[in-house]
Amino acid sequence: MHAIYARLAVYKASCGCLGRVKPVSRSAPHTLDKDSTAWTKTPPLQGKVMAFTKDTRVQLSDGHTMPVLGLGTYAAKTVPKSVGEEATKVAIELGYRHVDCAYIYGNEVEIGRAIRAKISDGTVKREDIFYTGKLWCRFFSPDMVRKALEKSMSDLQLDYLDLFIMHYPVSIKPSGPEIYREDDEIYAYDNVDFCSTWEVLEACKDAGLVRSIGVSNFNRRQLERLLNKPGLKYAPVCNQVECHPYLNQKKLTEFCKSNNIVVVGYSVLGSHRDPNWVDLSTPVLLEDPILIAIGKKYNQPAAVVAMRYVLQLGVVVLAKSFSPERLKQNLQVFEFELTAEDMKTIDGLNKNLHYGLFLIMKDHPEYPFHDEY
Repeated sequence: MHAIYARLAVYKASCGCLGRVKPVSRSAPHTLDKDSTAWTKTPPLQGKVMAFTKDTRVQLSDGHTMPVLGLGTYAAKTVPKSVGEEATKVAIELGYRHVDCAYIYGNEVEIGRAIRAKISDGTVKREDIFYTGKLWCRFFSPDMVRKALEKSMSDLQLDYLDLFIMHYPVSIKPSGPEIYREDDEIYAYDNVDFCSTWEVLEACKDAGLVRSIGVSNFNRRQLERLLNKPGLKYAPVCNQVECHPYLNQKKLTEFCKSNNIVVVGYSVLGSHRDPNWVDLSTPVLLEDPILIAIGKKYNQPAAVVAMRYVLQLGVVVLAKSFSPERLKQNLQVFEFELTAEDMKTIDGLNKNLHYGLFLIMKDHPEYPFHDEY
């Protein structure tokens, strides 16, 4: 704790937490194309991030584009599903065009209904929305992959998904519990090779059920194995991972960029503090005095500073909120740019702290978080 306040004192002395914001000419995560709506694929770390807007999209390796800001829709079981449904409608009205969900969240029916409602009332067209779904670990067996995708499509009532990703690199047996609870037996580990799962995802893309395919929570070693798979037809367009100032994922991001894989960050605000998934003794990111001080400099809350930091790392930001006020507030991420000094200061907060370690799977041979990155 003393170290944190020492860094805070140095930061205040060097730049003044309430000082004038100075424009910078630091390199940005990706350049923008001429119409400022999509990141170009190469070269990385070029251009100015201030050009980002809520309409900015990153270009994926397969030619499709993904909005750089997305709405996360996970919620604890204590939150009524209708709350997420209404929040999704509000988000779309505010200009969000990227919606991230998953089968295991148990709310694809409601999220799909919200999307279709905003299409029906003319707020958006289907092609304006970028929807990400996830293949849960119990459906990795090749004969179950397409069925799982079609289940999500049916629940959502969408003709295709924009992106479908493997939720984790681990597989569990369909006969065991679907999601861990304290009163459940332990997950029944399976040994499905995710490379065989990937082949079916490639076929689903060819069939037009999904436009892009990717992965989530893969470490470097697992990504290398997939990229080096004999007969690989499509490389993963993205790797969705936990990313925030306490876990900035710089090494993994550098590797992904070198292989034209977009990094998408979840839990950018720290964590949802769900005791089923998170150790509640871990520090609360948004209470960090460094982030609060930097926020005062820009007249922004710590949450928006954390989002902007991740964005300037070259990572697509997923931010979950069901509050209309905070959904609107999160769009302030496009109203300012962190200086090079600010970025360096926030870099110093990195602790390689995973809030979501998924420890119930720690003995699985494909558990991703034993590796450094």
